[in-house]
Amino acid sequence: MIRLRELRAGDEQALQRIYSPASVRYLARGPMSEDEARIYVSRAVVAAGLSPRTHFILGIEAASDLVGIAKLGIAHGAGTLSYILRPNAWGQGYATEAATRLLALAFGALRLPVVRAKHHPDNSASGLVLAKAGFSHTGAEDGFERYEVRLLRP
Repeated sequence: MIRLRELRAGDEQALQRIYSPASVRYLARGPMSEDEARIYVSRAVVAAGLSPRTHFILGIEAASDLVGIAKLGIAHGAGTLSYILRPNAWGQGYATEAATRLLALAFGALRLPVVRAKHHPDNSASGLVLAKAGFSHTGAEDGFERYEVRLLRP
């Protein structure tokens, strides 16, 4: 259904469509400018080349079209997952599939014990995505609904 891929030069216009006014409604940022898109891509390329890698900033591609971004950050032995889709990609399962794939990476190759996520309380659709991907709601804190999923090792 989707493909997760590294960002690359040429993705800037797609990023601006993804980080549109409707998509950033519940984020602490505005729509993405052309300059911000260029910087975002260059930072993602640098992050992909670091070793050990602590940030996975991946494009969500559907039918060869970049429709969203999925991110997995790693700090202090835990992962933090986030995603954003452009409005015409909402409700198609893309975010759930991307979250599920990043969890597989986190608990598989990266061997992380826990991955956390959060969403604005007015963005209930994001909470549904997290629940479908296997996250458990852990409560509200600092104005966000918080979630996590832990790997149970024998």
